[in-house]
Amino acid sequence: MSAVAWTAVGSLAAWVWLLLGQGLFWRTDQRLPPRTAPGDWPCVAVVVPARDEAAVLPVSLPSLLAQDYPGDAEIFLVDDGSEDGTGELARALSARLGGLPLTVIRPGEPEPGWTGKLWALRHGIARVRERRPEPEYLLLTDADIAHEPDSLRELVAAARTNGLDLVSQMARLRVASCWERLVVPAFVYFFAQLYPFRWVNSTDARTAAAAGGCVLLRTEAAVRAGVPESVRQAVIDDVSVARAVRRSGGSLWLGLAERVDSVRPYPRLADLWRMVSRSAYAQLRHSPLLLIGTVAGLALVYLTPPAAVVAGVLTDDPVAGWAGAAAWLMMAGTYAPILRYYRLCLWQAPALPFTALLYLLMTVDSAIQHYRGRGAAWKGRTYTRPEAAQDR
Repeated sequence: MSAVAWTAVGSLAAWVWLLLGQGLFWRTDQRLPPRTAPGDWPCVAVVVPARDEAAVLPVSLPSLLAQDYPGDAEIFLVDDGSEDGTGELARALSARLGGLPLTVIRPGEPEPGWTGKLWALRHGIARVRERRPEPEYLLLTDADIAHEPDSLRELVAAARTNGLDLVSQMARLRVASCWERLVVPAFVYFFAQLYPFRWVNSTDARTAAAAGGCVLLRTEAAVRAGVPESVRQAVIDDVSVARAVRRSGGSLWLGLAERVDSVRPYPRLADLWRMVSRSAYAQLRHSPLLLIGTVAGLALVYLTPPAAVVAGVLTDDPVAGWAGAAAWLMMAGTYAPILRYYRLCLWQAPALPFTALLYLLMTVDSAIQHYRGRGAAWKGRTYTRPEAAQDR
């Protein structure tokens, strides 16, 4: 066989393994587990780190204020050095709309060794723990996340019913613009491929992950895991928190959300590029060898199938053509469920190689920015060598 044919067969073998051996990552049926209402609803504190979020707060914060929760709940919004009036807007929304009580905290600039979000969570959680009685649960949710009125109630019921220390839902991201429809579903798809939800939710597996936009965390588990101090330098904070909880003996659950949505717009490719590239190289632990391996892996798995089909037709190489076509079909088939979850046309599934090429370039750009001293830049802050989400 030709070199192209051997490469295509290797890609096909990789897709057979991904289809059957990677925790069925492509399925979208991991939703909140069965739950019943607890006899006594525990106290919950909602902690919202926010930096320059005045554009999205009028959509997201009212959804938290309006939570229909039978127990005691309070919102702590941590205004992390905002310059757009985020804190003042939050107070105004609370005064106008009522609902759950709101406290706004302004902690000042992060100390050395802390990333901004975790610095904000540190101060929010510290203020929460001053309450008496101390809340049983913390809902850590981003400022761009909108919750349906029963979101908190359902999260607490799931945690209580199943004895879970951490329950996380990956919010449904916005897919309004052309670039969002092309790039965003693939972001969720690749995340699930790295951290298969079934493996996260298995008590026997070592895989740990969470989606930072919506994390319900038992306060006792946070203290036991030393969160957030134990992960204070992590850029990929959600996965780092989940790993800290699992290392300390906690139980996790992660799935797709049905009633929790991100309202942050990414109308341009440049916006999505910054979102991905700021943490991609941190995920690779700033390792050139892992970067090379990742680029080679993406090329073999995602770029080889369409290239092999074209080469097979042009060079009359049936093995390359059929192996490439079979791998491409498997790729599109595994991508279709996430497109259906996002209510997008399934014709996008064969275009996944192009989207994968964009992610490959974003990952390379992330490494370039790191070595230029501009790694992990976000909202006016740059972390030149932040820690990845990794086991210690």
